[in-house]
Amino acid sequence: MADTLTSLFYDQIKTALKLSKVPAVVTEDNVYQEGNLDILPLLDEMVERLSLPGSGVDGFENLEELLLKAESGKSCLLLVEHYSNLDLSIVSYLSRKAEGRGRDIHNALIAIAGMKLSEHNPGVAALASAYTRIVIYPSRSIQDLDPEKDKDEIHRAKAINIAAMKSLIRHKYKGKLVLVFPSGTRYRPWEPETKKGVREIDSYIRSFDYMCYVAINGQLMHVEQRDMLHDMMTKDIVRVTAGPVLSCSEFRDNILANTSAEEDKKQAVADAIMKELNIIHDAAEEKRLKLLN
Repeated sequence: MADTLTSLFYDQIKTALKLSKVPAVVTEDNVYQEGNLDILPLLDEMVERLSLPGSGVDGFENLEELLLKAESGKSCLLLVEHYSNLDLSIVSYLSRKAEGRGRDIHNALIAIAGMKLSEHNPGVAALASAYTRIVIYPSRSIQDLDPEKDKDEIHRAKAINIAAMKSLIRHKYKGKLVLVFPSGTRYRPWEPETKKGVREIDSYIRSFDYMCYVAINGQLMHVEQRDMLHDMMTKDIVRVTAGPVLSCSEFRDNILANTSAEEDKKQAVADAIMKELNIIHDAAEEKRLKLLN
């Protein structure tokens, strides 16, 4: 029988719950949540146990270049593929295992995180609190709300997202690398639309200076149609691939120049991002399969 997150890492979850200081409810007053350094080793242990020899980072010099941009006062984005709740852990851990400024890259990371990680399950919330995050109310969740029946929740969602954007503005010029998942959610094979980029990513591109694509090949955690703590765990070779540093304005201007007046411009930007991530992912997978063989 395959191992679930709970069965394989029960002790880590139990310890994280004891150490966790994360608030049980997200409000406009706590959207910025500093990473818990006491919990970080637990996530590192999980990634280390599951990552097979050959796991690592390609294009690490691009991450270092983006960090230099951030340290010079520029606002910088990491646009990362999203397959599981271990994606951030994988990027963080493998960056620190690489030679060079991996520790500095980790320290600079601020992840944009959906509030489900904070409110869905205490164990998941405790593990997620290892990393510095700005919590948002995802657009997909807002779309599911009824304008009449859920007026209070819609008001709450707006308040949280306004506070999150203010927090982002305060932090993005402080030498940080803001990590965003352009799909807005983990990819679920039974829901093909989860591979599609969300329109809101255009707002990030429009308001940041530089960006870098990050593909993740290989899976340690597999999304299940149940509670997140029941996601399935497997060992694998995992390769993180960072593309070249790009100017956000140049990228966006190029996309819009090739977008007709009738097209949704925000969606065109989101689609272009996902297309580039797929190209990087497919090329990296060819190399990874050679390592597996």
